[in-house]
Amino acid sequence: MLEGMMLTLDRVTKTYRAGAFGGGSVTAVDRVSFDAAPGEVVSLIGESGSGKSTIGRMILGLTQISGGSLTLDGAPVRPGKDFYRRVQGVFQDPFSCYNPVFKADRVFAMIRRAYHPGVGDREWAERVEKAVRDVRLDPGQVLGRYPHQLSGGQLQRLLIARALLLDLSFLVADEITSMLDASTRIDVLNLLAGLKERGLGVLYITHDLSLGTYLAERTVVLRRGRVVERGDTQKVFGNPLHPYTRTLLAAVPRLNTPWDPPEPVEHCAYHRGITEPDGGGGLYRAEEDHFVACAGLPDCGRITA
Repeated sequence: MLEGMMLTLDRVTKTYRAGAFGGGSVTAVDRVSFDAAPGEVVSLIGESGSGKSTIGRMILGLTQISGGSLTLDGAPVRPGKDFYRRVQGVFQDPFSCYNPVFKADRVFAMIRRAYHPGVGDREWAERVEKAVRDVRLDPGQVLGRYPHQLSGGQLQRLLIARALLLDLSFLVADEITSMLDASTRIDVLNLLAGLKERGLGVLYITHDLSLGTYLAERTVVLRRGRVVERGDTQKVFGNPLHPYTRTLLAAVPRLNTPWDPPEPVEHCAYHRGITEPDGGGGLYRAEEDHFVACAGLPDCGRITA
């Protein structure tokens, strides 16, 4: 079992300068709060442009936060060698992570130079082989090949294997299945489920609700940079309270059922009985581990800033 670490976002905000001379600003992420525990998969769901990937980049230290706090086991996140030994990311396009003129297993050599320079050749080869087998690949079929000789699914798994060669506690998986075919997607999701059982925390960023519900214990629904609903996955999707969450669910295609565009939401009656403020980002407690934001529609008496 891996030793996991709690990742916590508290009112995290990202604002970009905008306009011809940078006099304006655009808020891409607005006071987002949630946490991810060791051995837990949290699904971050929203349409394109909702701020999902920006949150992932802030967690990985690739984008600086503008406000709020981001902590790992209570300590502020400080990107550096020690941090990246514990936190890694895998991204949407696996081909962009490889140099086409080098063989794919060069990504392991880079990890060795940076984090394990004292490990001997034989021991390192054994570690790499074990990591590759842990992601359900045959070392003889993938090691020593160039990226163009491997599929997207194989390249994604090699990136996860690279992360396993570190003392990894948390993985940011940003749309890692969007470029894969249906059967390979399930293989990669099952791989993430296996990592979860080993104690690894995973933030699974996706716009696909069906995949998001496949292995996540908790779900965060994001719209225009703000959390509109979050909590236990079964509660969020079994009893969706926010109009945006309902619209997302209504838009999911179903087999043997003709698709009709969802009706626009005109009423905001979902908040009845919600009386306890969560205190983070304008959310209200609907039930145990289920929080929802006000939709701000005209007939709602609980419009939040």
